[in-house]
Amino acid sequence: MIDSTTPLKATDPAEIRAERRRLVEAVGAQRRLLAARRPFELADRRRLNREAGARTRAQARHGKAVQRIHERRARSERSLTGRLNGLDGKRAGRERQALVVLRRESIERSLRGTRLTSSEVNGIGSGLARDLAAQGIRTAADFQRVSWGKAPNGRGGDVLYIHRTQGRKVHINGIGEHRGRPLMEWRRAAVARAEARAPKELPPDERHRIEEIIENERARLQAELAEVPKTAEAARAEAEQLHAERLATLAAAEREAGEEAALRRAGFDEMAERLLALRVELAAHVEQYGDLGFRDRRARSRALRPVPSAPPVIPAPRAPEAEPEPLSGSATATAEALPVPGVRAGLGWLVPVAFFAMTALFGAGVTDATPMWFVVSGRLVALLMTAELLRLWIPRRDWRTADAMPAGTGFLAAGVFLGLVAASMFADPSYAADSAPWGLAVVAVVLVGAGAVRRAGVGSAVSG
Repeated sequence: MIDSTTPLKATDPAEIRAERRRLVEAVGAQRRLLAARRPFELADRRRLNREAGARTRAQARHGKAVQRIHERRARSERSLTGRLNGLDGKRAGRERQALVVLRRESIERSLRGTRLTSSEVNGIGSGLARDLAAQGIRTAADFQRVSWGKAPNGRGGDVLYIHRTQGRKVHINGIGEHRGRPLMEWRRAAVARAEARAPKELPPDERHRIEEIIENERARLQAELAEVPKTAEAARAEAEQLHAERLATLAAAEREAGEEAALRRAGFDEMAERLLALRVELAAHVEQYGDLGFRDRRARSRALRPVPSAPPVIPAPRAPEAEPEPLSGSATATAEALPVPGVRAGLGWLVPVAFFAMTALFGAGVTDATPMWFVVSGRLVALLMTAELLRLWIPRRDWRTADAMPAGTGFLAAGVFLGLVAASMFADPSYAADSAPWGLAVVAVVLVGAGAVRRAGVGSAVSG
């Protein structure tokens, strides 16, 4: 009796060839499908690189935003602190200004109260007093000075003009040098008396009013200064929230793309297992029925060619994962990953850089009489200073390494520049005998020494 589970051995050559052809075609089809795995793995690696780049850009954008918030806070605190420290000087200035106004008003009132009469000024009778009053000059406050000029009608030579406080100058017939001098002496005496009677200090109520204004401004500035950290913290929290949302969006997109890639990779793994099973079945069929001829061998050699190897699945470097969390945890994790922000070196340092670059290109005071060794050495020194300033300034502009320029750098730069100017004056015969180059040289040595001392002091403090 024959077991039903034992397959019957085919004996028909046509059936054997058909079965062999089916196995070979199945192996070839699976091999062609599996050949797409290598391009898929390469594309998936590019995807991982793009995701890592997107995370890096998001981290850099967030770092720059935090840096800008820190710089705005530092600028606001520095400005408000300076204004608070200057309130005492501002109060003294307001008191001086108020005293000046008070004295000026007192002097003007006194001068307006000093009337011009015939009994007050020698040589000025009642008729001249009426003429002066007709021209608007009744008190010592109505005119300022006298001067000589051409007569109004152009005849008779020079005449004496009286300059009114408000309005044009006027000429009074009968008032010349002999009457103009007593008139000015009378006014100077009136001004001296008014100045002597004017108050020398502010009254208590005015001083108290100024004090209240200063104290109100102090309270306002202190309130603004207290709000600066809160405003900066709110802006930082908003930046952290935006960064967390951006990371969450990237993470969701990465998870979706990763799941699709995993499904595609699982499909390729199933294809590989199916191809292996078909090859085993084909090998068993060949072992059972043997070789079927040249066409069979050629078809099997094409079908059994090795599949192009897929690249190893090595995940690309990624930024630290940041799962969506509450704001406090996300902000803490982000703050730990970011460098501590500092105040960047100012753009004003480009001014000495430009000066030294121009000196390196065109020289410092180069003339036909300047020796060649001085031209070369001066340009080399300027070029070295340009490179040194750029070496110090460029890293301190990046948000990751933001910092102020080292102490003493400004003194060193100014000293070297003045030294180059002094050396060029020494090399010029027209300036060599003067004292100006010696003065510049002394100032340059002092500045370089001060800069070196400050640099050394800061370096020792940091190392200590």
